[in-house]
Amino acid sequence: LSQFCANDPEVFVQAALLAQDYCDAIDLNLGCPQMIAKRGHYGAFLQEEWDLLQRMILLANEKLSVPITCKIRVFPEIDKTVKYAQMLEKAGCQLLTVHGRTKEQKGPLAGVASWEHIQAVRKAVSIPVFANGNIQCLSDVEECIRKTGVHGVMSAEGNLHNPALFEGRNPLVWEMAEEYLEIVQKYPCPLSYVRAHLFKLWHHTLQVYQQLREELAKVKTLEGIVDVNRELKLRCQEEIANQKEGEKPKEGLPFFHWICQPYIRPGPKERCKENGASGTEKGVRGKRALEEEEDGNSELLSKNKQKKKLRNPNKSFDPSLKPKYAKCDQCGNPKGNKCVFNMCRGCCKKRAFRETADCPGHGLLFKTKYEKSLSWQSSQRVIQNPEISRRGDVDVGEAAVLQEAGDS
Repeated sequence: LSQFCANDPEVFVQAALLAQDYCDAIDLNLGCPQMIAKRGHYGAFLQEEWDLLQRMILLANEKLSVPITCKIRVFPEIDKTVKYAQMLEKAGCQLLTVHGRTKEQKGPLAGVASWEHIQAVRKAVSIPVFANGNIQCLSDVEECIRKTGVHGVMSAEGNLHNPALFEGRNPLVWEMAEEYLEIVQKYPCPLSYVRAHLFKLWHHTLQVYQQLREELAKVKTLEGIVDVNRELKLRCQEEIANQKEGEKPKEGLPFFHWICQPYIRPGPKERCKENGASGTEKGVRGKRALEEEEDGNSELLSKNKQKKKLRNPNKSFDPSLKPKYAKCDQCGNPKGNKCVFNMCRGCCKKRAFRETADCPGHGLLFKTKYEKSLSWQSSQRVIQNPEISRRGDVDVGEAAVLQEAGDS
């Protein structure tokens, strides 16, 4: 399966044509709720534009040799969600994955996914339906299929914290990391991707061994990450050896921290408690609380900002000292100070290209280059046909020749 984000039927299909020979289906992502999707105008931020979605799916069905599938988020209303799903089916979607959360339900506001919405969609369409949301272990998969009647189940965060979720196993975190790092050595990828995966996989253990969290954040090579995993393994094995009989997992976890298991994201109320007095006494602070309290003191800075402080000791994170930027008239990003259209570079480039205009502030010279191109073409016509300069009517070619004569 090859997944695309898109908001233009022609561009979407042209991209999908490049991938169709290497996959079994093309999936249109209509479920991404992140800010980057809002800025780019794709994902869940297209869920009100039914006409556009119909055109994209219809064209894909016509041009592609593989099936077109979609992944969506739900509307608050079940009826509207059902009509949305039926519209996609009618347009040509051949498999639908339904994430049982609205686009507003993300991060600390994620909450519980609605299997009721998914069940309603499953009953209303004739194409296969997959469910997404609330899948933390294999028993959740079985319960979801039983309650909703779906044909399959997807998992995102649950699978990241325990890659053996669909096997029904809870392996040791360092064993999963070793297996993953072997794959990365065989199929290299950016180090930031590796870090992101291991922060999920080691989530509970890194709450205990904060120093290893710092080392994972700072390490610059894959070999260095392998060393961090080795150190994590040694510390966990030492803790296991010193474990008392009958000792139970801490922090309310179902398993000890060195075992792959779900991370239940705390809701807003739980986060408040976590960031309150009890959390402070334990030396544990939520990221948002740190960012609200930070005043330049590195002890109160988030992990990411502490790293920036290490690279630049003079850097200040005081909001009052932040420069205020004028916003782009189009998208709200900071605009260029010298932009003739009062836009950011991305929006300015689109407008300047569309209007064949110049923006010296952004170094965009579409008009100038177009005029130079016309002048060059005219001079080439004169060179190829000298008679053109002897015609009675003065055209662009003659004007160019006269200009050259005047310059000489």
